[in-house]
Amino acid sequence: MKRRDFLKQSALATVGTYFIPSFLKAFNQGKNNFNNKKLVIIQLSGGNDGLNTIIPFENDLYYQARPRLAIPKTEVIKLSDNLGLHPAMEKFQLLFKENLVSILNNVGYPNPDRSHFRSMDIWHTASESNEYLHTGWIGRLLDAQCQNNCQAFNAIEVDDTLSLALKGDKTKGLALREPEKFYKMAQRKQFDYLGTKQEDNIDYLYKTLSETHNSAAYIYEKNKIKKQNNTEYPNDDFAQRLKIIAQMIHSGIETSIYYVSLSGFDTHTNQENTQKRLLSVYSEAIYSFVTDLKAKQNLDNTLILTFSEFGRRVEENASGGTDHGTANNLFIIGNSLKKTGFYNNQANLSDLDGGDIKYSIDFRNIYATLLKKHLTLDDAKILNRRFEYLDFI
Repeated sequence: MKRRDFLKQSALATVGTYFIPSFLKAFNQGKNNFNNKKLVIIQLSGGNDGLNTIIPFENDLYYQARPRLAIPKTEVIKLSDNLGLHPAMEKFQLLFKENLVSILNNVGYPNPDRSHFRSMDIWHTASESNEYLHTGWIGRLLDAQCQNNCQAFNAIEVDDTLSLALKGDKTKGLALREPEKFYKMAQRKQFDYLGTKQEDNIDYLYKTLSETHNSAAYIYEKNKIKKQNNTEYPNDDFAQRLKIIAQMIHSGIETSIYYVSLSGFDTHTNQENTQKRLLSVYSEAIYSFVTDLKAKQNLDNTLILTFSEFGRRVEENASGGTDHGTANNLFIIGNSLKKTGFYNNQANLSDLDGGDIKYSIDFRNIYATLLKKHLTLDDAKILNRRFEYLDFI
């Protein structure tokens, strides 16, 4: 019997989840092995132009490659003698000055792929460029560390759909926009959720039914107690999603991973205006988010990772933009960083790989470092091999 048909014909479809039999609740007696550390992952979707984000304002090759798009030296927010920020990132500069930021340059992977979908899959699964995995690195984290059917709320994506990164074999994270709406939806549409899979394992149906209900109820109940929040957030969608993550962290729910995306960075045309707007949105929102966490002493155990699936080519194109590139810069934010500022030098623009920046840091070294040093987990088990640790924490 198909899962959807089973549910429609079962008594559970009429009595509702508040009357779930006790033997079903046994599916939810799992316990996680996570410490109290939090990891917030921000994805800049579309391929942010890192060269106009962290700007080599003393490099003539940069200005020669981008006669129209290069940020004028007089407008760059200077962070060092030769590197600076896009002028839209004033608030980000404040975090940098507080020694809360580590900037890693030239992050990528061997044999890079310029397809959005494939490159994002590689970042989500931590695979080789010629390897295809069906589980995400966070999903495998959940599988490896959750015993006896650990709850899905250990990893939450603040979005309408769940990214591959949060999908494991045994455990998947949750995708939700707002705890209250998620809770109400779970009461009305639990059976539709269960009907989206095609396996015929009845135990899995009971387990998922119970997990969905219990996770929604747990998150909702924890978030019902509103704590005074004096931090002002911008009114845009991205900032409000970070505000929701801050509220969940403040509520004390046992969630270790939060995931959120800011899209629109595929700037083949009109890059100047588009990137300016998006980097301003990111900068303003992340400043409010970090300020909020600091105010309630929740930044001590939290690290924030910001990445994009690839950078852009060094030379501008003929349409006022840049095309898909390879290596890019990446940000780690927190107040427990061992090395702040610039972790490594920016790429040599006179030594390119077919017009692209050469990578010098494999992104999986960053994942391994966060897993081992921050979350204190077995990184090799999760990433399927051992990667060298870095010293930003």
